[in-house]
Amino acid sequence: MISKNALKWNMANDHRKHFLFASDFDKTLTFNDTGYVLSEMLGISVAEFEHKARGMANLNLVQQGAELSYLLLHDPAFHSQVRREHLYDAGKRIRLKENIKQVYEILDRRIDGFHFDFYVLSAAPVEVIQSALEGIVPQDHIFGTEFKYKASGEIESLVRATAGYGKVARLEQLTEDRGVPADHVVYVGDGSSDIHVMLQVNRRDGFTIAVSESKLVAQIAKRTVLSDNALPTLVPILEEIAGWHRPQIRHLFESYGFLIQGWDRVQTDWVTLRPSGVAAEKAVAVAEK
Repeated sequence: MISKNALKWNMANDHRKHFLFASDFDKTLTFNDTGYVLSEMLGISVAEFEHKARGMANLNLVQQGAELSYLLLHDPAFHSQVRREHLYDAGKRIRLKENIKQVYEILDRRIDGFHFDFYVLSAAPVEVIQSALEGIVPQDHIFGTEFKYKASGEIESLVRATAGYGKVARLEQLTEDRGVPADHVVYVGDGSSDIHVMLQVNRRDGFTIAVSESKLVAQIAKRTVLSDNALPTLVPILEEIAGWHRPQIRHLFESYGFLIQGWDRVQTDWVTLRPSGVAAEKAVAVAEK
């Protein structure tokens, strides 16, 4: 393993600009959620899983995104059945977005003058993520929720949850270890468990990308990209950070065998109207006639 000092020395003697690229896992690099995959494996209905997760979220019982971890620790239906090997098995059943490996490669060495270290930060169990991304992202670049196990493989206790503020803490640790300035951090996410870390990255002049239309993150993120392929996530990075123009980006994608068929950029305004006091009184009066 390379020491922290060696990493910082290497970066200081590398003329490229170094950035840290951190991505969520569920629904950001994947199409399905780890909780749904595990529930299906255990014979637990989607409705039951959603009911339990929603109940915890409504009670603010756990950090946002850590609902599955709580179920694995405390819910009899999950805790009694799930063993460590089941988490690895679940990872193989996760449906990944295409071209994650190509994204890793491009960020690593295909953007002239820049290098991005690719990390995954997720509330999902680390075994699930490592299994799903085997051969794509190195294991030491993957940070998920960690459990302590009994000899039987049964989950004994929680070691560390990478959810909510846990993501912020992990990202802070990574930037310090890698010697990356706070304004050289890129974070990609899709949902409520990404809010705290996105706000922190924005506050420190980093760059945030949402990959869903969820108001929770789309209103916070500096850019939003919607696609069923991982490659378009690079577009805001190439434009805003590397200063590329559209022809360069199209050429890069074509070198990987992809033509950009549609590329629409829109400004989305979420507007909710309610009657003012006077208008409401008139509406009631009309209804009573």
